[in-house]
Amino acid sequence: MKPLECPCGGASPERRPNERAPLYADCCARFVEGRASPATAMELMRSRYTAYVLGDTPYLRATWSGVTCPPDLDASADPATRWLGLQIRRHEQTDANHAQVEFVARYKVGGRAHRLHETSRFERNAEGRWLYIDGEMNKA
Repeated sequence: MKPLECPCGGASPERRPNERAPLYADCCARFVEGRASPATAMELMRSRYTAYVLGDTPYLRATWSGVTCPPDLDASADPATRWLGLQIRRHEQTDANHAQVEFVARYKVGGRAHRLHETSRFERNAEGRWLYIDGEMNKA
């Protein structure tokens, strides 16, 4: 069953803390379901987070550079993992075809809270589609 509210919460650096999350159908669904391509690296970041929440490995593979995508990638929804939210701290377009997104993804595994804080690199390919390249983990 698809979520009513979008798992990404409409995350952006400008988002107000108590702002209501957009509906999945109005946010990431069009990307994850293949009806549209993200126009920015930030949209791609949000849709990739949503794909992790939904366990959608094919979407993650399709949006990851073939050069850096791990061959054993499997995002199947792990019942022990509960995704809690996404915060996008910074979105920087470095040139027409390159961008960075700094984010924090919060989740719980077995009742223990974790944070994934990363600055991700994205590149627009020859077809004009944004792809995730890699990321650098941030401390704290």
